[in-house]
Amino acid sequence: MKQSRTGGDSADSTPGCLGHEHGPANRKELDAIASSPKALERAAALFRAMGDPARLRLLVLLGQQERCVGELVETLGEKFPTVSQRLRLLRSEGLVTRRRDGNHLHYALADRHVADMVTTALEHAAELAAQPAPNDEEGA
Repeated sequence: MKQSRTGGDSADSTPGCLGHEHGPANRKELDAIASSPKALERAAALFRAMGDPARLRLLVLLGQQERCVGELVETLGEKFPTVSQRLRLLRSEGLVTRRRDGNHLHYALADRHVADMVTTALEHAAELAAQPAPNDEEGA
């Protein structure tokens, strides 16, 4: 088990969040944040970074455990520069963190929020895939 940032043991490899990191406690606070053009652009940038299937696959793998670049290259069957470029973009958007161990770079999800976004997106996609296609004649 891993020690989480909140002090308790965590069964997964994703860091926990401190209490003040959970954001607004009520809808009014969330609405105030959502009315900020800067906050909306930042959120959109996160979704753009996660919106590429290859980068999303990296996030899924990193949600399972911290991994070094070489391990990701081998698992994905892709070239080192390709994987490194994707990781660099994910890191620049704050979705993953990097740790150096000698000559190896290890990556992990930045925090529980990232794991939750990835999980929720994949669960929703699976639900949508299981539904019959909408009938376009019914209108919106």
